[in-house]
Amino acid sequence: MWIFSIYGFYSVACASKPDGALDPDTLMVRARCKDHLQNLQKRCPQLASSKILSPPNRDYGYRLIAPKSVWVAALQEMAEEQKWDNFKNEVAQRMGRDGAEYTDALHEVWRIMYRLQESETRQGWS
Repeated sequence: MWIFSIYGFYSVACASKPDGALDPDTLMVRARCKDHLQNLQKRCPQLASSKILSPPNRDYGYRLIAPKSVWVAALQEMAEEQKWDNFKNEVAQRMGRDGAEYTDALHEVWRIMYRLQESETRQGWS
């Protein structure tokens, strides 16, 4: 699952058990930018006790491991604080110049997904 929030971008997947099997009750919250995980920990103190890891040779440079129930609670809190009508503008306002690259990336994602919608419209799927 990908989550784009006012705190950053996260890719969430099940963690692995010591034997290598997937652990459906434990999640890896992964990020490209360490400060995105730090922002999340500030917003959701229940995640603050999870150490930010930086394993070598991984697609996502940073991650924290948390019980799924803690992540669900964090998502609920973030969903409940929703009070804006334009996500990209809200990110730009909250992060300011420090978040310019993230805001630019959000615009790129928007454009790519818009092209997907336009492709569907051209094919008559709407």
